[in-house]
Amino acid sequence: MRRLRLLTHRHRAPSTNRALGLLLAFNAGAINAGGFLVLHMYTSHMTGFASQFADGLVLGNARLLLNALGAILAFLSGAAVCAILVNWARQHRLRSVYALPFLLEALLMFPFGLMGSITLSWPTPFAVPLTVLLLSFIMGLQNAVGSKTSGGSVRTTHMTGNITDLGMELGKLLYWNRRAMAKHAWVRHDPHRMRTAGGLLGMFVLGGVAGALGFSRVGFVCVVPLAALLLAVSIPPLWQDAPRSRLLRRVLAVAGVKARGSARGAADGPPPPER
Repeated sequence: MRRLRLLTHRHRAPSTNRALGLLLAFNAGAINAGGFLVLHMYTSHMTGFASQFADGLVLGNARLLLNALGAILAFLSGAAVCAILVNWARQHRLRSVYALPFLLEALLMFPFGLMGSITLSWPTPFAVPLTVLLLSFIMGLQNAVGSKTSGGSVRTTHMTGNITDLGMELGKLLYWNRRAMAKHAWVRHDPHRMRTAGGLLGMFVLGGVAGALGFSRVGFVCVVPLAALLLAVSIPPLWQDAPRSRLLRRVLAVAGVKARGSARGAADGPPPPER
């Protein structure tokens, strides 16, 4: 229980950020790879959608343009909602300021896993089904959580930065330092950065394999265990924080969790500054 609370606690440690990043990378890999089998597009790939938006403008293809615009706006909205939830939790001096975005992501993933096939037929103003917008929103929400918890050093929904970091550290590791060089000029790799980048990439690929197998074998319902995992991360710390906020107790009631009573004392210290 204590370890689950630390994953979303406002006081961060590098080991906690890494553990949370690995969990989120697995989740993102599963959703991204599984979503491709259904939608034939990667819903966290905003670089591709931005290029698609430009192509739509040049080609005068309204469908291509709206497709990209919808995904980008959904991803953007997810990141914005994450910032709103985190800052609300900070202002109310909650300990687990990052748990609310995970709870929201889980609550969105549960209905998607149980009736996701229905959303494929729901039209939207953006020439894509609701499924695309929902998954893009979830990816934006999750990527913002990973970024805020680590101060921008951990990204979990796209691997370009992690592969770049891993490549640079490999280059440093293989670099030949001449004996005549001064010790302070030697090129040294960063083992922690290398392990973090490699671990995030490995978990993303592992999650992709799990997601692809799950979507191809059992369909949308394979998302339910992932949602349950996020609930396990978010509910315990929020339950501990429930006495600090009446609104939070109502949110937990909507999620089906009986919250604790009101707080009797002051919150433990002021909220940390925004990062």
